[in-house]
Amino acid sequence: MPTSLTVPQTPRYVPALPTKENLQYADLAIIDLSKAATAEGRAELAVELREALTTHGFCYIINHGYTQAQNERMFDIVDIPMSGVPEDEKRAYTGDSKKTGILQGYKPRQYWHIDAGVRDQLEHYASLRPFLPDLDAFARLQPWLQNLDLTALLRLMALSLELPEDTFVKLHDFDAPGISYLSFMKYFPRSEEEEVRTKNVWMKGHTDFGSITLLWSQPVAALQIQTKEGWRWVKHIENALLMNIGDSMEFLTGGFYKGTIHRVVQPPIDQRGYTRLSLIYFSFLNDDVNPVLQRVGVERRCEDDVAPTMKAWRVARISAYGTSDLQKGKEPGIEEEVLNGIVVNYYN
Repeated sequence: MPTSLTVPQTPRYVPALPTKENLQYADLAIIDLSKAATAEGRAELAVELREALTTHGFCYIINHGYTQAQNERMFDIVDIPMSGVPEDEKRAYTGDSKKTGILQGYKPRQYWHIDAGVRDQLEHYASLRPFLPDLDAFARLQPWLQNLDLTALLRLMALSLELPEDTFVKLHDFDAPGISYLSFMKYFPRSEEEEVRTKNVWMKGHTDFGSITLLWSQPVAALQIQTKEGWRWVKHIENALLMNIGDSMEFLTGGFYKGTIHRVVQPPIDQRGYTRLSLIYFSFLNDDVNPVLQRVGVERRCEDDVAPTMKAWRVARISAYGTSDLQKGKEPGIEEEVLNGIVVNYYN
């Protein structure tokens, strides 16, 4: 890789101010990763993480090793392909996840169908780890990403299930193609007519399909999670990560940890008109993984002999999103589709 490239000046991304609206927020646990430095601290965090993931399935991660300045620098970089690249150049890098089942390249707005004939207003770039050296030449992203210690969270999850610490680490080869996605997303405001037709829902309630998702907290309130009390907003915490688990971890743990149902909706009144910039890290199990951990009292979503591999599940979910003719589910407000013999629910 050339060493003489000069990193260009990055325009400063100025986010919206946090909302002052009185919203019903989810009471999410805060996991302090600084405690993971000792065996005693990891044992304590494992209990906290188990409680968080079995209660809401979402939690905050703090003291993860990144400063507020590094966080702000990343959002400056994330906004470059959204705001600083001409439309014709963006489209030169357009991917086609409907055909390939791979989240790679640029996804233009209007690509997915949301509801009632309304299509999405979301742009995103997704980067596979093998291509990060190219990004590094432009924005020095790779060294920053490599410092993200997902293994600490995977070890805590294993401990929370009373398994050897490296159980989940062994199932994630982060250098393999398709195992990790760093996704840059930007939601754009919609027309009032579109908001009415979709009942203010920008992305229907769903579960992620990987193992762990990390979302950098940002101030525009739009993310909601489904709780026993109904939909609750997720509050912004400065320089925190949000962690949730997806389908593949639910499959692997036999339902002990369930994929978290979440959605994106129109922001509150004082934040309408702003774009919403997101930085998300999606982690996946190795492509050939499909066994269920043998634990007493867990339930299988399907029999082992027909269980899809991680690759088959990832490709099926990516290809189908925003294209399927969803059917009414058994319960009110739920739509469904069947992929690889498994029912996938969407909550509207």
